[in-house]
Parts: sequence; structure tokens; C-alpha cells
Amino acid sequence: MSNVTTISGRAAVLAEGSPKAGAREWIAVHAGMIGAFMAILNIQITNASLLDIEGGIGIGVDNGAWISTSYLIGEIIVIPLTAYFSSVFSFRRYILANTVLFALFSMACAFATDLNSMIAMRGLQGFAGGVLIPMAFTMVLTKLPKSQQPIGLAIFALSVTFAPAIGPTIGGYLTENYGWQTIFFINTIPSAIMVVALAATLEKQPMQLGLLREGDWAGIVTMSVGLAALQTVLEEGNKEDWFSSPFILKLSLVTFVFLAAFIWIELTVENPLVKLRLLRQRNFGIGVVVNVLVGVALFGTVYFLPQYLGQVQRYNAEQIGNVLAWTGLPQLLLIPLVPMMMKRFDPRYIGFLGISIFAISCFMNIMLSADNAGDQFWIPNIVRAIGQALVLTPITAITTAGIAPADAAAASGLTNMLRNLGGAVGTATLGTVLTKREQFHSNIIGQSITLGREEVRQRLDLLTGYFQSHGVSDHAKASAQAIVTLGRIVKRQALIMGFSDTFAIIGLVLAIAAVALLFTRRSEAGSGGGGTH
Repeated sequence: MSNVTTISGRAAVLAEGSPKAGAREWIAVHAGMIGAFMAILNIQITNASLLDIEGGIGIGVDNGAWISTSYLIGEIIVIPLTAYFSSVFSFRRYILANTVLFALFSMACAFATDLNSMIAMRGLQGFAGGVLIPMAFTMVLTKLPKSQQPIGLAIFALSVTFAPAIGPTIGGYLTENYGWQTIFFINTIPSAIMVVALAATLEKQPMQLGLLREGDWAGIVTMSVGLAALQTVLEEGNKEDWFSSPFILKLSLVTFVFLAAFIWIELTVENPLVKLRLLRQRNFGIGVVVNVLVGVALFGTVYFLPQYLGQVQRYNAEQIGNVLAWTGLPQLLLIPLVPMMMKRFDPRYIGFLGISIFAISCFMNIMLSADNAGDQFWIPNIVRAIGQALVLTPITAITTAGIAPADAAAASGLTNMLRNLGGAVGTATLGTVLTKREQFHSNIIGQSITLGREEVRQRLDLLTGYFQSHGVSDHAKASAQAIVTLGRIVKRQALIMGFSDTFAIIGLVLAIAAVALLFTRRSEAGSGGGGTH
């Protein structure tokens, strides 16, 4: 099985010898970035609108996370398949077909009437959209010369970090003003622009259907089943009390068996679906680990902050989006400056600084209280935006610096799959952390709330008096209502403390990533990958 298309071969020559890319190449790269931006945007665009979507299709809050998770599962499975299928069907034909399918499946989500149909359409949308992410990345490494790759990587980094940050803002605005269905029509016009631009700029190539016989089908099957089972375990485990559930236990066994088989197959077959051997390269291996950890933080912060604002502060979708906008907007100004910084400073130190600032922004949220609402998140979000702007471009340059052009597509698929997998696994794991820490704090606080304490009795008397003065004439009923209200206050405070702990863990994950990045080898400041050194 060959993972190198004709376009990759031609682009390898371009990357090594041409002084600069022409208008045709830049149009193709920018069109590809539109696809990557929209595909990543759609991971998070539903986050601020989950409560509205759940109500619209008649499901409970426990199942709403599947609206985001099913999309991620589709993306994670298809990303490593992209290099192979783009060789089989041709790069041009494959990206054009999936651009059209992405828009169609997206619109189909708007017509979902129950959870099952929504999960199916979101999964198919992710399966089509996931193709667009590594193909945009591959175009940077194969259509641009090495001297211009940092610019292309900066544009890609803008897509990866700005899209999830601005997603809830766009989704929240559309939901509050036009209904939740409209967020699934947002991909239509960008997809049409992409089709026109890519059809005009990408070279036509013949299909190589004979490669289907050479495909690593055992790897494809074991990977697909293993990753789908893993994500289901992570999503359902917390609700099912993990391994006390026979369903989770059996599914965990399926996950272990299939993923172990997948790794063994990829390390032993002649033409693997995923070139795990690339992880032996020091910079690529460490870079991928850092990407995974950063993925946990990127997806985690943009998932849990809307949850906090919605559950604790009762913000609506548009209000949540307005708070998160300040995480995305500053990046528009900062990310374009990163390639110039990389020419003057070691990319490792730029990446270390960016991850450290990102971590600091998370640590700024570890002392949350009931008074922390949108205004209190303004400064942490600005700090996070500065950090995120300095993260992905240098990390990507470091990770791909030693990758040959022939391995660009494989490296792209592996890097993007594992970053998104890190985000999916991280979000599910952090969700469990939030639940467990909320229970822990609730128990601790509950132990101190006893009638033996004077301040507790005084608070109950005040609440009882309040309810009696507001229409509850029966003292016993007012007293019972006061106890229920006090219980809700305890639960809310425990939830706030659980969110604080979750942000602390995200900060620790980023601290580990920052230190790990320093163990990479120094690379050329101006190289963005595609090199052979």
C-alpha cells in the first residue's frame, strides 16, 4: 500500500528546491485551511447549545455529551485512514467528495428528531470532516517550500486553536437568535467556496483502485473497533460506575484486545495503515506526546468552561459564547506573528513559553466561587489566548522537522488523530474527575452541615422565615423547603469546587507538556517540516 500520491511527489520537489510557492499553491492551502477550520469548529460548536439541542430532540442531560462525542469518534477513526484513501481515490477527488459530504451530513443534523439519528448524523459528519484536517496539514508540508512552511503552519495552528475557542460563541449566538438547527447550516457556504477553489487548483490524478487489494484491512478494522469502543467506555463509564458495570467491563476488554492487536499489526506489516515507527524519531515521538497533552487542555477548557457557566451561573448559549470569544479573538492578532518569532528564537522555548502561559491561565481558575461569572473569566481567557497562540505552530514545526516529504501524509494523520484522541479521552476523563471531586466536596461540606451548629440553625431559620414571608404559611412546609434549599447550596458549592479541581488538573497536564517539549532536539528555526535532517 502506498501512502504517497502524485501530488506528494511533485510537492516534495517543490519543498526542496523552489524558492517560494505561487498563487495556485497558496489558494489550495487556504482552501484546505477553511476545511480544517470548519471541521474543528464543529467539534465545539454545539457545546454552548447542548441544553437547547437536548430539549429540542427530547433527551436528558446525561446523554447530551454524545452529540459532541459521536462527531469526535468519526473524526478520530477517519483521520489515520486519510493518507491511504487519498492514494486510492486521488487526493483531489477524495478531498472534494468529503467536503460535499461534510456539508450534507451537517445539514442532516438539523433535521434529527431523536438521539439515535443525531448520533448517526454527527458521526457521519465527523467521518467526512475528519478527512479535511490532515489533508490541510499535508498540503502545508507538500505544497509549500520549507522556507514558507512556518507561515502555513501558523495558519493551520490558527484553525486548530481559534476554531474550538470561537465555536461556542458562534453556536451560542445562532442558537439564541435563530434556533439550534441553524448551527448545522453554517458549513454550507464555506464548503461551496472550498469545492470551487480546490477544483480549480488541485491537479487531477487517476484513481489507484488496485491499492484496495493491498490495504491494511486488519489494521483498519482493529483500529476502528478499538477506538470506537474506547470512546464509548470513556463516555459511558462515569454514568455506569465504571467496572462495576458488566457492559463497561466487556467493552473495556474489547478495547484492550482490538487496540493491542492494532498496535501489533502496525509494527509488523510491511505497509501499515499508521506508521507507528515514526514515533521512534525523537522529535516526532515527543512532539506527538506534547500534542496529545495539549489536546487534552484545548478540548478540556473549551468544554468545561461552558459547562460551568451553564450549570453554575445559568448562562444561556449566547452569554456563554460571549465569554469564550475572548479566548479566540486575541489569537487572530498573535498567531500571525509566531513565524517571525521562530526565525529569531528557538521554537522549543517559544512552545515552552506558550504552554506555560496556557497552564497559568488554568491555575487562575482554581479558586472559583459563586461570584466567578463571565467578568471574572475575562483576564484568564485573555491569558489563555496568548498562551494558545504560541503553542501549536512551534510544536508542529518541532514535531515535523525530521519528517521526509514521503511521510508527510502519514505523520499528519498520526499527529492529528492523537491530538483529537487526547482531546476526546481527556474530556471524558476530566468529566469523571469533575463528578468524583464534586461528590468528595459534597461529602466534606455535608459533614459540617449539622443541626448541632448554631450558624446552620440560624441559616435554616432565615430561610424558613423567607419562605413564610413569600407565601408558604405552614411552618413545617417552609422548614422543609429551607432544608432543600440548603442542600442545593451545598451541591452548588461542591460543583464549583469540582470545577476548580478540574482546571487544576488541566494546568498540571500542561506543565508536564511544557517540560516534555524541552527534551526535543533543536531544529532549524525556519523549518516547518518536510526536511530530511
